[in-house]
Formats: sequence, C-alpha cells, structure tokens
Amino acid sequence: MPIPGRVDGVDAAPTGVQRKGLISAHVLNRRVAPLRVEVAASRTASSVRGRLAEDLRRLCGDAGVSQDALSRAADVPQGFISRILAGNARPSIETYAKLASAIGADLSARLYPNTGPTIRDRHQARILEGLLRQLHPRWQVFTEVAVRNPARGWIDAALHEDRERKLVATEVQSDLRRLEQLLRWSREKADALPSWAGWSRLGEEPDVSMLLVVRRTRATQQLAREFGRQLRVAYPAHPDDAVSALTGVVPWPGSALVWARIDADRVRLLSGR
Repeated sequence: MPIPGRVDGVDAAPTGVQRKGLISAHVLNRRVAPLRVEVAASRTASSVRGRLAEDLRRLCGDAGVSQDALSRAADVPQGFISRILAGNARPSIETYAKLASAIGADLSARLYPNTGPTIRDRHQARILEGLLRQLHPRWQVFTEVAVRNPARGWIDAALHEDRERKLVATEVQSDLRRLEQLLRWSREKADALPSWAGWSRLGEEPDVSMLLVVRRTRATQQLAREFGRQLRVAYPAHPDDAVSALTGVVPWPGSALVWARIDADRVRLLSGR
C-alpha cells in the first residue's frame, strides 16, 4: 500500500489536495479495520456452523435419529433443524447445546492462539510511522501485509529492497508480553509471505528476513535481559547494522531487533543491543 506523503520513497510535504486526501484516507482506514474484522468473523462463523451441521448430521445418522425425533427430544422446531443441516440457519449456542444433549453428544467451543491481535495501540502506530519516516528511499514499503498460508495474519510492514532482493517482515511492539508466542508468530508469518497477494509483483523471489522494532522501556529492557539468548537466536544481527541498513545504503545484515524511543512526538531508532 502506498505511503501518503512519500514520492518514490522520499518524504514530500503534502499539498492542500493531498492533505484532504490524507484526511479521507484516515477516515477510510478507521472504517476498513472494523469491516475487515466483520468479514473475517463472518467467514469463521460460517465455517464453524458448517462443521457443526456435518457433526450433527453424522451423529444422527449413526444413531438412527430422525429430524422429527430430534425435534421432539431437543424441543427445537423440525423446520429449524432442517435449515441448520442445510446451512441456512444461524442457531445460538443454546440451540446447539440442546441438540447435542438430545443425541448424547458433548459441545465444545474454544479460542485458539493464531497469529496475534490486529489491534494496535497508539505507541505501535507512532513507532511504525517514525520508522517509515526514517527509511532510506531504496526501501519499498508495504503496510498491513496479509498472509494466509501456512499462518494467517497481518504483518505490520514489509520492506522490499529490489537490488539486494531482500524482503523484511517488520513487526512493531510496544511491549514484550508472551515473548515465546511473539517469536513464533513472527517466524510463522514471515514464512507465510509467499502467500501474500503482492508477492508475485516483487519480481525475482526475495530472501525473507525479519525485523522486530520494540519500544524501549524499563519493562521491555528487563524482559530482553531475562530472555536475551532467545532473542539473539531469533534476531542475530546487530541492531547498529540494521539501523544503518534501514537509514542508509549498507547491506541488510539479517534478522534484527531494534529499539525505539518515543520522545514527545519524535521516534528515534536506538543503537546498541
């Protein structure tokens, strides 16, 4: 997705028309995010209902229970059961529980960790904006990169350097909660980049690397000290080399963790581990 206010990767002062466009884009983004969640939720719910209908159909067949008998036992209208089995109804959890009880089945619902929340706090958005502002023009930026296989989720930004054939999956974090989950998600989403819709537009297949930008606070520094070995295994390149590559023309050193500090409205990428 193009970055407003950048022309061929170079910051440019927005004109009046551009400013109006930026405001429109901001309003549009506020609408798109909930819409994206709604679409994803609809697809997930439809898939779950389909699996439950198949389970119900199979269990009734195995037990020789007709729709009429199930309707009487569960106190659910036969016509509604028919619509459930056809995938044309949206029964409540209570209805599923009644049907399951009537055929001697257990009903279970769980939330499984996937690829991390799409919710971004104000610090993350500010750090990402600061990072993009400091990038050298040689980097082509894609934000909110959707990957689908084998992991499903969104990468905060993908930085592409055509000459080096590098694609850097960039995640921004304002804290380091659930560190092991963060490391796993980041790796899985980076590995899933070939499933991104924009992958084919990059030309020759790039070498995928990772960048983790973390807000520097006492809490995050303490966690980094406590789990330093794990972080160095996941992000072995030195932060100074990564910063030099992001802001200049030196080669990208490989997967790296870079600290960021927010001072008032200014974001600085820090040197040192």
